[in-house]
Amino acid sequence: MKQLIWKWARRVVVTLLVAFIVLYFGDLAVYKMRGSPQDRVHVNQTLIVPLKGNKQEYDYIGASDVPCSVSIFSQNGEDACWLLRRNQNKATTM
Repeated sequence: MKQLIWKWARRVVVTLLVAFIVLYFGDLAVYKMRGSPQDRVHVNQTLIVPLKGNKQEYDYIGASDVPCSVSIFSQNGEDACWLLRRNQNKATTM
């Protein structure tokens, strides 16, 4: 019985891995065929400075337009636009 469970678990893991690889490279192919489309998203940037006593100071740096890739996954070193639109506040720890 254990061997049967491990056999099915291995099949499920391999199937999910293959599906992820096909989806990623399919997304990359469509991204390249469309001419590497890019967009810009308005992002608010904040700097987090650690203080004494486990406290933090939040300093607003400003807002800027960040380039992004119009794709499912991050491409060409840029985040996907849908991801940046969902997370428009970016905090950087010093």
